[in-house]
This record gives sequence, C-alpha cells and structure tokens, in this order.
Amino acid sequence: MMAFGLIALIAGAASALMFASIISGAMISLVLFYLAPLPLMVSALAWGPLAAAIGGVAAASVLGAIFGLPYCIAFAMIVAVPGWWLGHLALLGRPIESSAGDSATQQPPALEWYPVGRILLWIAAFAIITTTAALLTLGSDADTVTGALRRGLLKVLGTGEGLPSGEIERLVDVLVILAPLAATILAMVTLTLSLWLAGKIAQTSGRLNRPWPDFRTTALPAVTLVALLAAVGVSFIGGMLALLAQIITAALVIAYALVGFAVLHTLTLSLTNRGFWLGGIYAVVVMFGWPIVAMFALGIADAVFGLRQRYLQTRPPPLPAA
Repeated sequence: MMAFGLIALIAGAASALMFASIISGAMISLVLFYLAPLPLMVSALAWGPLAAAIGGVAAASVLGAIFGLPYCIAFAMIVAVPGWWLGHLALLGRPIESSAGDSATQQPPALEWYPVGRILLWIAAFAIITTTAALLTLGSDADTVTGALRRGLLKVLGTGEGLPSGEIERLVDVLVILAPLAATILAMVTLTLSLWLAGKIAQTSGRLNRPWPDFRTTALPAVTLVALLAAVGVSFIGGMLALLAQIITAALVIAYALVGFAVLHTLTLSLTNRGFWLGGIYAVVVMFGWPIVAMFALGIADAVFGLRQRYLQTRPPPLPAA
C-alpha cells in the first residue's frame, strides 16, 4: 500500500511539474504542458484509476496552495480529470456471455473492452470543454472573446519587427479565427498521443491489465456524423453559439481523421512494403499538416459507405499454415 501511494504521488508530482513549466515561457514548456496528463495516465493504466485519482488530487491541491485556486481548477480540468477518466475507460471491460458448454470448462470469461471509438469521443469532449472554458475566461460573448484575443495577439506580434502594421492586423484577423480551432486540435492530438504513449509504457513494463486494442477496428458511433453536420450548420449563425459549434466541429473533424488512419491501416493490409507507405503518409501529415483533410475524408467515407467492411469481405482468406 505504501508503494502504491508513493507511485500515485510521484505521478501527480510529474504531471504538476509539467503543467507548471508553462510559467517559464520556454518553447519546450508548451510540449510539457500539453503532455502533462501522461504520468497520470501511466499510473491509471499500470496501477489502476485510483492511483491517478490520488495523484491528481494531491497535485491539484499543491498547485492551488502555491499558485492559487485558478491553477488548481485549471490543472483539474486539463490534466487530472482527463488522465483519470480516460485511464478508467481504457481498463473498462465486461464479460461476454458464454454458452453452457463454455461455462462447463471453468475457463475465465472473455472480456469485451470499452470501444476505442467511444474513448475517442471522450477525448473530443475534453478538448471541447477545455478550449471553451479557456475562451470563457476572456468573456461571455463572441465579441468580447474575439476582442480579447485580438488585443493579446496584437500585443505579441506588435513587438516584432519587419512587418508593416497593416499586414500585422490582417494576420491577427486570421489568427483570431484560427486560434480556438488550433487549441481544440492541439488538445485532441496531445490527449490521444498521451493515452497511446501511456498504454505503450504500461505494456512495455508488463503492467497493462488488458490486451492491446486493434486500432484498425476503431469506429465512431453513427450519431457522431449527425452531430458533426449539426455543428457545421450552427457554425454559420454567428455569436457565441457559432464559436462553440466551430470548436465542436474541429474536435469531431480530428476524431474522424484519426478513424481515417485506422481505415488506412486496414485498406493497406495487402500492400507490399506496407510499413514504408504508412510511414511515408504519417511523415507527410506531420510535416505539412493539411493532408489530414484526406484522412478526415477517408474516415467520413468509411462511416457512410463501410469501406473497411467491404474490403475485408472481398479480401481472400489467409492461406492455411503448412
């Protein structure tokens, strides 16, 4: 029990230090800030969600005592709750009902694990909540929020040299629109990456209490597409509601793009040099960014037309072993 508590506190301390590093203003601190849930996720997957809960509460309390209540609330919303809850969902399983013949063999029941696609939706929900909460600290209506963003960006970009004031203002106008979307996308990507890394760390250490999921089967619930279309429609009505709808749209677009990667891994099963092609596609997406649109389109096409199911039905069965 002492070792369990110590591990929980170490994970909480690591997350708190990564979160608080943003105060330094160094570029690397931004990476540490967004990956702050990682230690808590590792503790949740390797030692159970209770370890992440203990570490998160302890870290939030210490940050609140040192820096004040706003830091405590921010850490809880951005780091502690997502780290604990996503780790809990990843370990959530239920027995699959077996036949009477199977029960007679006294074998432990097979488990159905919480679907990866639903975990992806929870990640999108956390990205939406944290981005919206950050914007609400600037104001309660769209004009106040965009005005505060504009003043902050003008202050930052205005200190530089080499750009005329007119170009700076045009750049700021674009950034005011893109900033909430970029924050949502960054939160989506980093939370997903943190959970994947935490799973790999727990698996490598031999403490992952579940089999590694088959990400090629990742799929979002059908209602997600309806929610995406509704969010896109509301995005054009203006006001704070439109700003919120744009944040929801950005999160769901990335969710479908991640599903698109799962579709890509399925559709390339028969390719020779498959690893080379997949690695090249990942590298292009990371380097240029905009090809993520193709992954989004692939995810949407699979949701509408069932590309993976059609491909697996037409794929020849594997040859029997000699």
